[in-house]
Amino acid sequence: MERSSSSLHSSAAQRESLPPRVAIESLRPQVDGGRYPVKRVAGEEVLVEADVFADGHDVVVCELLSRFQGEKDWRTTPMQFLGNDHWRASFRVEKLGRYEYTVRGWTDALATWKRDLEKRKAAQQDISVDLQIGAEIEKRAERTVVYHDKVLEVVVDPPRARFSSWYEMFPRSARGDGTHGTFRDVIARLPYVAELGFDVLYLPPIHPIGTTARKGRNNDVAALAGDVGSPWAIGAKHGGHKAIHPQLGSFADFDLLVKSAKERGIDIALDIAFQCSPDHPYVKQHPEWFRWRPDGTVQYAENPPKKYQDIYPFEFETAAWPELYDELKSVFEFWLGHGVKIFRVDNPHTKPFAFWEWVIAELKTNYKDILFLSEAFTRPRVMHRLAKLGFTQSYTYFTWRNTKEELVEYFTELSSDPSREYFRPNAWPNTPDILHAALQQGGRPAFMARVVLAATLSANYGIYGPAFELMEHVAREPGSEEYLYSEKYEIKTWNTDRTDSLRALIGKLNGIRKENAALQSDWSLRFHEIDNDQLIAYSKQEGENLILVVVNLDTRHVQAGWVEFGFAGEEFEVQDLLGSGRHTWKGNKNYVELNPHALPAHVFLVHRRTHT
Repeated sequence: MERSSSSLHSSAAQRESLPPRVAIESLRPQVDGGRYPVKRVAGEEVLVEADVFADGHDVVVCELLSRFQGEKDWRTTPMQFLGNDHWRASFRVEKLGRYEYTVRGWTDALATWKRDLEKRKAAQQDISVDLQIGAEIEKRAERTVVYHDKVLEVVVDPPRARFSSWYEMFPRSARGDGTHGTFRDVIARLPYVAELGFDVLYLPPIHPIGTTARKGRNNDVAALAGDVGSPWAIGAKHGGHKAIHPQLGSFADFDLLVKSAKERGIDIALDIAFQCSPDHPYVKQHPEWFRWRPDGTVQYAENPPKKYQDIYPFEFETAAWPELYDELKSVFEFWLGHGVKIFRVDNPHTKPFAFWEWVIAELKTNYKDILFLSEAFTRPRVMHRLAKLGFTQSYTYFTWRNTKEELVEYFTELSSDPSREYFRPNAWPNTPDILHAALQQGGRPAFMARVVLAATLSANYGIYGPAFELMEHVAREPGSEEYLYSEKYEIKTWNTDRTDSLRALIGKLNGIRKENAALQSDWSLRFHEIDNDQLIAYSKQEGENLILVVVNLDTRHVQAGWVEFGFAGEEFEVQDLLGSGRHTWKGNKNYVELNPHALPAHVFLVHRRTHT
């Protein structure tokens, strides 16, 4: 039944009062319904998709709206129709901070009329009335716009958030001869760190160390004369979190270290551990910030059966929590004032979620280029919550993923799961706390394989050195992941000039990472079938830059197999960037063979031949 012409002349006010016809669903990316922002780095695109449709058969139009937070006007980008009511568009984030985005849609009466008119003309129907209707539609130029019910956010970080190589060093061992090092000694080690190719030098706590209940070598509960204690037992008569251990040097020395590192393209990262030794000034000045036991003593840290008598945790469930929050925020601000922009946060999962969400947001108000690495080896949901709350990068379970099946499953999740929108992995094969059995038992091949895996599976990775390149592998006791004579409790003597050091391999590996954009992000990771469970193969690609990695996971035997990678019917060349040589491959199955005692990995740059 045809509508009367009078129905075409309804007022704009009447039309605006009509219920919306357009539905907007499944807008992504978004985290927990928009509760948390997604993450990007400056210069990246944010690809936005949504299902946008209406009842009936009218033409639907939709747009992406985006703006830097605080701007008045929205930038509009037409969305591309992909079929099945699915639409896509993108916008680029250029500045550090937060951007906002949403989607709007409407039914387009004029476009609907034009579409139907073409159909009537094609069917040779009388279109005289239709032309009059079209003129009326064009005069009205009305549209009822529906907006998505939420404005979503994206946090934009510096490029270092997406791609970084970390080197951990204890400053007190920087001299290398067993005597207490200084910041000046760390400056003297900067050429070595630069030679290795690292761009973040991470220092464990640099503060005064308590003497009460100080731990001795190998975590002995009774320290002997000369034992230096754990740097994580923060605070003594010389001060606390805003002080420097007197044997490390002065603030002028530290500032010179930050400056000297920056000149070499290296950022200094500091460990922030919110805990105190019994000698920390906070204990006397603010007893309300600690948990007191019935016997009048402060509760020290425990992870049963482990006891940390030299460390007092803060009591966040205190009536004085606002003052505590402010003071801890001021610790970050103090070191920001000394040029530090990267913080590795110790055990953030043992502090309140509310604190981290507040303090990171507060700090980023004035310091949009700061980065936070979450050291939370804890339950997955807790790790992910911390990432949602604002931590820039996160330690992972990589250390405990050693078989092919474990690695494929875990890194497929990290690179492909929707959690990649907020969770940036940082893979470490070792830390001062973790010497995995694979490194204890696998010898040099294990160290080589694990660093290649960390550096190529993840765009962010790090090693604890010089323990790693010198292949420290002796555990304190069987079944333990603690080092024998751990550097956490003593000054170490390191000979980084040893002929068996992995320094050359690591330097070459980091050079490959810097020269190949494919290895500077995570989302393109793809695993490839290979007919040997001891071999793992995967690729990453950025534009024309294509990298294929094959690693032998067997630390004792030569392993060979056929990897399903290639281009059907096409010859192409693979250049081994880590080893040497070029090889011509053909088709999509090609042979590889790796000796773990020589070099357990190929890092191939793939060259496709152009056909004219």
